[in-house]
Order: sequence, then C-alpha cells, then structure tokens
Amino acid sequence: ALTIVLLWMIFYYGSSGFFADIALLLNILLIFGILAGLGAVLTLPGIAGIVLTIGISVDANVLIFERVREELNKGKGIRKAIADGFNNALSSILDANITTGLTALILFIFGTGPIKGFATTLLIGIGTSLFTAIFITRILVDSRNEKGKGVSFSTKPTKGFLSDISIRFLQKRKVAYIISSILILISLTSLGFRGLNQGVDFVGGRSYTVRFEKAVNPTEISSLLTNEFGSVEVKTFGEENQLKITTKYKVDIEGIEVDEEIQNKLFTSLLPYLPNGISYDDFVKGSSEKSIGIMSSIKVGPTIADDIKKNSFLAVIGSLIVVFLYILLRFQKWQFSLGAVAAVFHDVLIVLGIFSITYTFMPFSMEINQAFIAAILTVIGYSLNDTVVVFDRIREFVNEHTKLEFNSTVNSALNSTLSRTLNTSLTTLLVLLSIFIFGGESIRGFMFALIVGVIVGTYSSVFIATPVMYDTQRKESSVIISKE
Repeated sequence: ALTIVLLWMIFYYGSSGFFADIALLLNILLIFGILAGLGAVLTLPGIAGIVLTIGISVDANVLIFERVREELNKGKGIRKAIADGFNNALSSILDANITTGLTALILFIFGTGPIKGFATTLLIGIGTSLFTAIFITRILVDSRNEKGKGVSFSTKPTKGFLSDISIRFLQKRKVAYIISSILILISLTSLGFRGLNQGVDFVGGRSYTVRFEKAVNPTEISSLLTNEFGSVEVKTFGEENQLKITTKYKVDIEGIEVDEEIQNKLFTSLLPYLPNGISYDDFVKGSSEKSIGIMSSIKVGPTIADDIKKNSFLAVIGSLIVVFLYILLRFQKWQFSLGAVAAVFHDVLIVLGIFSITYTFMPFSMEINQAFIAAILTVIGYSLNDTVVVFDRIREFVNEHTKLEFNSTVNSALNSTLSRTLNTSLTTLLVLLSIFIFGGESIRGFMFALIVGVIVGTYSSVFIATPVMYDTQRKESSVIISKE
C-alpha cells in the first residue's frame, strides 16, 4: 500500500512528490516511535487511525503542491510560487487537521477501548503530519531550490491535468439529493427490518481457550470453524499453539446441552490439528498428557458491549457538536456547520445500510464489532477533513470574487479543489485496497467499511455538504431580502 502511494506521488508531482514521500516515511516512523515510547498496543482500531493519518499526511502535501501549481500558472517565479503556495495552503491544512483533531480529542476523552486506541493514534498522527508536511517538505523543497536545482510540481502526463475543467456542480445537486435520499431510505429500511450482523462484542457469546500440540494458523482455524458456527472469532492467545475461540452460536440459549453441542463441534472440526488418539473427554477437560484441548471456557455477556455502544454514541455526538461549533467559529456561518454535519450523517447511514443489506451474501465477514466502530470513526474523520478543505476554498473564493454570483463562485471553488480531492481520495483508496486484497481474511470486512466510507465521503463533500450549505444560505438571503 505504501509503495503504491510513494510511486504515485512521484508520478504526479515529480521531484516535489519525492520530497513528500520522505516526509510521509518520516511521519510513519515518528508515529511508531511515539507509540513504542508510550508502550501502546497496536490494534485494528489503531491501524485505522494510522491509515487515516497517512491519508491526512498525503492530503497536506497535495494541498500545498496544488496551490504552488496554481501560483506557477499565474506566471509567478518558482521562489514566489513556493512561498505563496505554502502560505495559501496553510489555512486549509490547519482547519482540516484541527477539525479532525477535535473529533479525536473528544473520542479520546469520552471513548473506551477501541475508540480510545483509534483516537490515540489519530492524535499522534495529526501532530506528526502537520510537522512533516509544513516543515520537513518545505525545508527539502527550499534546500533544493537554493542549490539551483529545479523543483518540479508536475510531470509531463500530469501537467495541466484538471486545470481547465469547469463542471457546474450545483446545477446537479437535485439529482444528487434524489440519489442520496433513495440510498438513505433503503439503508434505513434495511436497518429497521434486517438490522446488522452484530458480533460477539455486542451480543455476547461463548469463549474457549484451546491449546494445540504445535503452532497453528488462526486464519485457517477461523475459516474451518466458520462453516460450523457461522460466526467465529479466532485469535492467538499467549503461546503460538494456543487460541482463543469465541462464537455467538446459540448465544441466547442456556443449558448444558448447548455447551456440549458447541464442544462437540469444536472437537470434530479441530480433530485434524489434534494429536492422534485424543478422546473427546480429554479434549474437553484439557487433561491429556500434554495438556491439549480446552484449557478454559467462559460465557461472555453483552454488558461490556452495551457500555461500548453507549460510549461510542455519546463520543460521536459530542465530537460532532464540537466540530459544528468550531466550523461556525471559523466560517462565521451556521450553514457551513450544517453542511459538514449533514454529510457525516449521510456517510455513516449509507455505510451502515450497505453492511445491513449485504452481510448475508458477502464472501467475507461483515460482522459489527469493535473494529467496525473504528471504521465508522475513520469515515467520520475522513468526511470532515474532505468537507472542511472544500469549504475553506469556497470561503477564499467568496472573499476574492466579490462581484461573481454566489453559485458561480461555489462552482469555481469546487472545480479548483477537484485535482486535490481526486488525488487524496485515490491515494487513500490505494492504501485501503492493498490492505483489503493482501491483508488477510480477518480484516476484509473492516477494510470494506473504510473503502465504502472514503468513496461516499468524497462524494458527499461535493454533492451533499456544499449543496446543503448553498441552499440554506440562499434561503436565508431570500428571507432577509423579502423582509427588507
């Protein structure tokens, strides 16, 4: 994933892309260094935070380089273009990172478990991203420029790409409203009737610690047991020959009969991995000569899951309120805040709806677990980041082009951010697709949620957040004019 992103940046931006790659690698090194220094445990939610950080880090450099390219197109010299490009991009970078940072801070304070892990890596990543993008990239670019060696901000295939484009985005907003309304309606209907495939984290289950004679592959065991139980979570527990197997199979039914049924299924399924001649009784008691079999078992209640649900909900709502207030403070218009929050709700509902509709026939697990919470939080972070960058450009264009009509100004601003939006979305998607394809069965559902979220988040920043802001602002203006 990282290799593809590094090559793309060089292909698109030339030598400046190479400097961005150095900054990105340093950023990742700093993140892992700080996590190691804190003694933090790297979990799936933590990885989600790092993936989002890579996207934010690349985005900061893309914003800078796109602004430098604009300054060069105006006929400015390379030194002046670099200085103005960095200065002009700073506002967007800071607004986007502060918005995401505030979200992460609220999640860290009020969240528990996976949410806190996600927020920790994201907060660290935002700090390191700002440092590497604003300072390290600038030092490298200026150093090369001062030595008289040219710095390129595009290559032959990418020079002038999307610079002369003029799409009338706002004129297409009614179509976007209809499409989004249909998708949200389908999502809400599915969530109401089918619900979600909730995992052990949310409904509870039975958990068994099983010891084997030799080291075993958790992914192989998981695939094997899924055929029997339909839903199973397998993790290495302690030594490599010991697994923790958790299933929600018949979780609502109590009694010795169900316990024996599950143990029988476990024994039958795991027999190829057990020593020859081991009996069912030895397996269940874990009392064979080498202590092979079930070492312990426990029924996991959904109480912890209820706490996680409640804290997740409160943390997300709290972060959205803070973001609403920050955007209101920065942009001085509540319409911008409304657009950003509307886009977030739009993205989350569609991701949940897709999981509700498809969980029965997808070739990989679509369970809703702690990692899925982190995926939803990543979608929120990405959506906000993308929306704030677009809004920042609209505000800049409104201040610069005072004589243009508002809809023309908004369309021009959206067109000017198109190259940046596509670049950031593409690099983030390349990371996610690579992990989805090569990362193993256990994280496919998690990555799928992120992929859907990034696609929907990119769409919503242009076709939901901006039109909502535009329509509410236009309505308020009409009311004021009619009163006058």
